[in-house]
Amino acid sequence: MVRTERGVKGPPRHRLEVELVAPVQRFLAARGYRSYRDPDGRDFLDLVARRGDELGLVELKLSAAGTVVAQALRRRGWADWVAVALDGKRAAERALKIAAGPRSERVGVLGVVGEEVTELRPAARMYGPGETSPYPELRERLLLLLDAVDDGSLPPGVGWGALWTPRSGGRRAGREWTLEELAGEAPTDEGTPRG
Repeated sequence: MVRTERGVKGPPRHRLEVELVAPVQRFLAARGYRSYRDPDGRDFLDLVARRGDELGLVELKLSAAGTVVAQALRRRGWADWVAVALDGKRAAERALKIAAGPRSERVGVLGVVGEEVTELRPAARMYGPGETSPYPELRERLLLLLDAVDDGSLPPGVGWGALWTPRSGGRRAGREWTLEELAGEAPTDEGTPRG
């Protein structure tokens, strides 16, 4: 129950994931990023941040720290960095504990309390010197599509289906990535962790 000046007023209203968008967009804007909410219209990418040719992704969740860290890592090929934003400091602290593997420790962690965003860990580049993304074409394709959105040549409502379609020759698209970092084991030929 929620107490107000006029008495008790029903059960507390739970926050919706969409309510994290505006505070995180303001946080990104303060750092010079333009952000795109659900740019593909399929809810695959929650927020895309762009500053020049630098791309970042922010995955949003109310709770489920493990799920959102896994989502961020699966989408790492689309951008230079990834971050997660969770509702509340405790949820964000859980994400910090979960994101402790060699690749996942590069995932930025944001806690959203009300309208305030606290950066518990800044996002680091997913691929440092000497490392290369296994799917550089994903990032380049996303940049081209954002250019088309910005210049108006991609009309609103047009799906980005080509981004998510698996390629011929057995190569996987972004959403089919597996995360050996989370499982701690090498992937099999099918792309799923052994064990």
